[in-house]
Amino acid sequence: MTDIAKPASTPKAPPKSPRRRAREFALQGLYQWRVGGADEVAIEAHLPELEGYGKADQELCKTLIRGVMRQRETLEGHLADALDRPFDELSPIEAIILLLATYELSHFPETPYRVIINEAIELAKGFGGTDGHRYVNGVLDKMAAKLRAEEVLARRKSK
Repeated sequence: MTDIAKPASTPKAPPKSPRRRAREFALQGLYQWRVGGADEVAIEAHLPELEGYGKADQELCKTLIRGVMRQRETLEGHLADALDRPFDELSPIEAIILLLATYELSHFPETPYRVIINEAIELAKGFGGTDGHRYVNGVLDKMAAKLRAEEVLARRKSK
């Protein structure tokens, strides 16, 4: 009798942080807004029904949704120079991720810009198209240089 080797189990991904979960739920809520026309009240009423929402940073999630919805035009204005096409031609997922990250870059100075960009890339990998994360990365590198110039310069000097 021969022993059959058991397949190596794939390593478990580390658990998602409450902030990562908040960004994922904010993305889903904003997708309902952008594609389905849902308003803030409907989105926030639906969030608690989603599996795993209790493990998310719920305050951050709501802050992101409200902030993006209320400042959409300003955020799109910030993004305009960094895009290679009109904002309305972006896929809905990439557009929402860029709005979320630009909002964070503008309003959360305590969060390092590299963290914001990396989180956006992970969202794009998980929810976006095949190479969407590359596009998101390129645009957000430009946005960070614009919105967080001192922080970007300091990081480059330290390398």
